[in-house]
Amino acid sequence: QLRLVESGGGLVQPGGSLRLSCAASGYTLEYYAIGWFRQAPGKEREEREEVVCMNSSGEGTQYADSVKGRFTISRGSAKNTVYLQMNSLKPEDTAIYYCAAVSRGLCGYEFDYWGQGIEVTVSS
Repeated sequence: QLRLVESGGGLVQPGGSLRLSCAASGYTLEYYAIGWFRQAPGKEREEREEVVCMNSSGEGTQYADSVKGRFTISRGSAKNTVYLQMNSLKPEDTAIYYCAAVSRGLCGYEFDYWGQGIEVTVSS
């Protein structure tokens, strides 16, 4: 069973940067499509926003308009970690961030595995 663990969250000032990691123990993520989602304060889990999804090929990555140009998804060289680099953070980026994986390797299919989530707070 694939298990995803997020790390790298915390408190950051507006305009600052954070890098989130999504790691899989004992598995490679290179054949999975990986998505990052976020759940803003006061929102239900069903209202999670898809921030970005990257196919296993690495092509056709789609970012939400709200983060385009500020966030970047990438795969680690060890192939069991995916990163979300977040720059120019705004207070409205405050949320619990989740990574998720699609076994079929393509975005647009249902995500089969989810991490537990990690909190990101952007505040002065």
